Amino acid sequence: MSHGQGGGGGGADAAPEAADGAGDAGGGGNGGGTVQFTFGLNPIEVKARKHALLCAIGFLILLPLGVLLARYARTFTRRWFWGHAIIQLLISGPVIFVGIALGHQLSNELEFNEMHDPHQNIGIALIALYGTQLLLGIFIHFVKLPGLFRGHRPPWNYIHVALGLAILALAAYQVHYGLNTEWPFATGNLHHIPGSAMHAWLALIIIFWVLYFIGMTLLPRQFKAEAAGRERARVLAKETGHTHEGDLPANAA
Repeated sequence: MSHGQGGGGGGADAAPEAADGAGDAGGGGNGGGTVQFTFGLNPIEVKARKHALLCAIGFLILLPLGVLLARYARTFTRRWFWGHAIIQLLISGPVIFVGIALGHQLSNELEFNEMHDPHQNIGIALIALYGTQLLLGIFIHFVKLPGLFRGHRPPWNYIHVALGLAILALAAYQVHYGLNTEWPFATGNLHHIPGSAMHAWLALIIIFWVLYFIGMTLLPRQFKAEAAGRERARVLAKETGHTHEGDLPANAA
């Protein structure tokens, strides 16, 4: 369906409400005033708004919250993982997948399936990266290879961090593109995106990155605590006769 067809459909659905608006303004029209038409969102716009809200909440609020929890909490406690996992998977996951499903429905209804514009392509990339990130996080937590890296952090730990930040950066661009480009294209721009939406987008981006870089200043404290934990594990390994700390019970370090 073309851009013009999308706009035409919205105008037809809103015609009764637009007519009512014209009647209300008609009294002022006799005095030379300008007639203004007001009408509600059509079904396509309603679904597009739900898609935008859910994806923005999932990618710009919930996932960053999980990242910040890991960034700060791991400095002070070893029991940070499950809070991080619950937010990233059990809370963020349903919100994101429902939002993506609504976007897919919109593509079908607007016959965008064969177009694969940038917004659709980035959406597919985001969901693939998000799934990869979840699997990588599970692997990192449950598969330990201390004999291979001898107490040093495995490279996939750094990949996990970098991939997580890349997902958030790409999601920020995706939401911006959706608000400024995809919404006018898909809906015919019958209703403009309010300025408050862009202000909220910018505020969320700034708040996350400021808090994240503040959290980075805690890295020396985190590394010191981790080194002390490894030393305790080595001492306990010698006392119990284990070859390395990887052979110890999970609560030993």
